[in-house]
Amino acid sequence: MPDSHADLKTKLRGDLIQPESPSYHEARKLYNAMIDKKPRLIARCVDAADVMACVNYARDNGIVLAIRGGGHNGPGLGSCDDGLVADLSRMRGVRVDPAAKTVQVGGGCVWGEVDHATHAFGLAVPAGIISTTGVGGLTLGGGIGHLSRACGLTIDNLLAVDMVLADGSFITASEQQHPDLFWAVRGGGGNFGVVTSFTFRAHPVHTVTAGPMFWALEDSAEVMQKYENLITEAPSELSGFFAFLVVPPADMFPKELHLRKVCGVIWCSLADPERTSRMLQPTQSWPKPLLAGLGPMPVPVLNSLFDGIYPPGYQWYWKADFVDHLSSESIAQHARFGAELPTMFSTMHLYPINGVVHQKSPQDTAFSYRRSKWAEVIVGVDPDPANKDKIIRWARDYWEAVHPYAAPGAYINFMMDEGAARIEATYGPNYPRLRQVKKQYDPGNLFRVNQNIAPA
Repeated sequence: MPDSHADLKTKLRGDLIQPESPSYHEARKLYNAMIDKKPRLIARCVDAADVMACVNYARDNGIVLAIRGGGHNGPGLGSCDDGLVADLSRMRGVRVDPAAKTVQVGGGCVWGEVDHATHAFGLAVPAGIISTTGVGGLTLGGGIGHLSRACGLTIDNLLAVDMVLADGSFITASEQQHPDLFWAVRGGGGNFGVVTSFTFRAHPVHTVTAGPMFWALEDSAEVMQKYENLITEAPSELSGFFAFLVVPPADMFPKELHLRKVCGVIWCSLADPERTSRMLQPTQSWPKPLLAGLGPMPVPVLNSLFDGIYPPGYQWYWKADFVDHLSSESIAQHARFGAELPTMFSTMHLYPINGVVHQKSPQDTAFSYRRSKWAEVIVGVDPDPANKDKIIRWARDYWEAVHPYAAPGAYINFMMDEGAARIEATYGPNYPRLRQVKKQYDPGNLFRVNQNIAPA
């Protein structure tokens, strides 16, 4: 066995950070401050060769390996205790091919960097709703966001990945090369290797018509029911996620709404304002909104609207489900807990995953919930650790009240550490095939710091 620290250090172009390093405590911080992990080593990888060195070192020395991209993961699965973190945050190149409408993205990028690069060419890749989210974690879990109804999940726009496998080899996976592995990484998380580069198809989307509508809490049950009717039938170019929220005390909102609990829909339409207004005509028969603020908005602006509300370092606790239908019983529970938001930052979102997402079958990718209407997430959030128990209790109680009306599984990017049965429920009939792919590419389960799929 090699002298691990010295041997690894000589093989890296990037820095190797240890507990005694001045930068250690800053380097180990995660987006969710509720998670506090102390790795033995943090390798700041700058290229695929560095990643290969980390994988070989962890395997040969029998230590835990975690892969960190943007670090946003709810349960902190981009880090580990007493192991090696391969930190990809220096691998951040973005190359746009405007003629082919493709984008090659380094494994350590965040979505704001992709939005910036593609926007200059009038293009966009469907992603999430916060621009500081890592490309790797969001993509490998499926990728749900503003453009999902119109353009599909992020994985539906993934053309190829460059990967380092558990044996240290470097491969490209696509529909033509290692198609079984390419199937698995489209929703199967980081179980199969380290993705050092993603190649995406981009869409000709530059400016959308977007913005919020807010309603009083007492209207939430009626709004939810009518929202379901609209989003079920709406053209795929229109999307909008439902939320319970506390209106932030920001200049963009009227002062009389600041810190008020409301329900709302954050709309996003690929159409111009006039056509969007026609598609939203049904809302004229809904209760009168407290605010209706739609207008033209560049995609990077839309994708960064929430960045300031949710900076790194807050306490987060997530609970999630896929949802097929909002029954009157479930709506009653949502209205009850939505009125009890425990802090200004806590929220519940229903992200629509119908439209174009339903054009693929559940077996086409590892992401199997192609027939559900929403990915639901309940998040207790606050900057103060003293509120940790309060936000956890609210999120758990809320989830326990609405889970009986939901599908068995959840979007893995919204899950905490919830055990093997929950992961199996999330992949459903695709789970046995995922275990076979895992056995082929990572039989020793080296990549286990994730929502883990055990080898068959």
